[in-house]
Amino acid sequence: MAVNASAKVVVIGCGLSGVAAAHRLVAAGFHQVRILEATARSGGRVKTGRLGDNIVEIGANWIHGPCEGNPVFCLARKYRLLDPEALDPENQAMDVGGHPPYVPNIFCSSGRKLNAEDIRCTQELFADLLDESSKFASQGGEPWACVGDFIRSQVWQRAAEKWKDIDATARSLRMCMISNMLKLECSINGAHSMDEVGLGAYGLYKTLPGLDCTFPGGYEGVVENLMAELPSGLVAYNQPVRCVHWSNTEKRENPVMIECDEESIAADHVIVTVPLGYLKKHHSTLFHPPLPLHKLHSVQRLGFGTNDKIFVEFDSPWWDADCEVIYLVWEDEDDMVDQVPDIPRSWIKKLCAFTVLKPTERYGHVMCGWIAGHEAEYMETLSEQEVALTVTQLVRRFTGNPTITPKRVLRSQWFQDPWTCGSYSHPGIGCSAQDLENLMEPLPTRGSQSQPLQVLFAGEATHPHYYSTVHGALLSGWREADRLLSHYSISASERLKSNL
Repeated sequence: MAVNASAKVVVIGCGLSGVAAAHRLVAAGFHQVRILEATARSGGRVKTGRLGDNIVEIGANWIHGPCEGNPVFCLARKYRLLDPEALDPENQAMDVGGHPPYVPNIFCSSGRKLNAEDIRCTQELFADLLDESSKFASQGGEPWACVGDFIRSQVWQRAAEKWKDIDATARSLRMCMISNMLKLECSINGAHSMDEVGLGAYGLYKTLPGLDCTFPGGYEGVVENLMAELPSGLVAYNQPVRCVHWSNTEKRENPVMIECDEESIAADHVIVTVPLGYLKKHHSTLFHPPLPLHKLHSVQRLGFGTNDKIFVEFDSPWWDADCEVIYLVWEDEDDMVDQVPDIPRSWIKKLCAFTVLKPTERYGHVMCGWIAGHEAEYMETLSEQEVALTVTQLVRRFTGNPTITPKRVLRSQWFQDPWTCGSYSHPGIGCSAQDLENLMEPLPTRGSQSQPLQVLFAGEATHPHYYSTVHGALLSGWREADRLLSHYSISASERLKSNL
């Protein structure tokens, strides 16, 4: 492939999509590639931390769908970062549709423990409705604006038929479980409420086969291995970009000027990989001229929310030995709610589940609490001591054991991070596949008289089917690198034809 090795390419952001783009370009022979990173570290939302002696993931947690079709899995295998069971062909063939079959413990706010059997029919109904929610993307039409409204309306309708023979107390408890499941979906979707997730576009998300797996040594291992294959000095850290100046009308020698605090950098192309949350907040100052209207409207329509983790370590477990997830069901939430009315007083009610870190031999007794939305954002403003106290009260209430005390607590704060402004993307109300197309479309748009491919866009939010995932981020970085490779190989072949 003929490559214009002298083309200057700047990548904004050293998360996985930025690293993937730079890695691809350098491997193809581009010599003038730079990554500008606002913070002091690489990895972006892949961030590994410590809780005592344990390695824990502050950011991305799993390889979702670890199979041959998942490039993150293939890299992790190549770099020998996975446990042997994750490499098992049986593991790769298991198709769980994005919801792994974890062994649950279920606790209620009155302190009693339910059996897994008690929630099975509610889980099955909810799973059916999620499945139906995802069909509108291909069928067309949108009978409700959001997933939340669709699920609530269908639960009322179907409960009237299916649950007509059970008593009012049992029916009320099942509705409370629906509230818990809606809250969990908020965490999975990175949304404040399922009322903010568009119904028509919900099914654009595609899952890959394979039982989700984790990294024993930390997710950052993938980033570190890719970075080790890049030339040293390629990344400038603590270098926030203030403005990308591009040209919509004229051809000029260096079509793009990237303005930083200390310097301005001339380039032929810039690949912008900032999170959608940052783009939503800063698009008006980040681009000059501003983003075209259709692209701006798509930035606004696409959703971006907060999903935080609260890691809690105990001296001994209060859950069963085989338990993988703990659901917390509030018995006063039979109106199918996924948000709390008084956040400062009741934010903890949004914490819907704990996943248990396995294997116990490696982690001891550690679990990870999941909390999304404005409740998570409020939690981030509290001190770690306040969070620990509230979590302690929660666990004591749900177990009925007033002596349980956590040994350590650690939480994420993705909304407070000025460079991410949240966790990951979802299709908002009124969204369609066109919005994802618009988000990834390079500038200037087709038909402009100025140089093509001045500003390219990558990152998880720009992937049409794998948004919100690490493999989506990685693939989007490769996609934009390939766009430039294709551009220069076509340009070279055109020059060759004209010389013949």
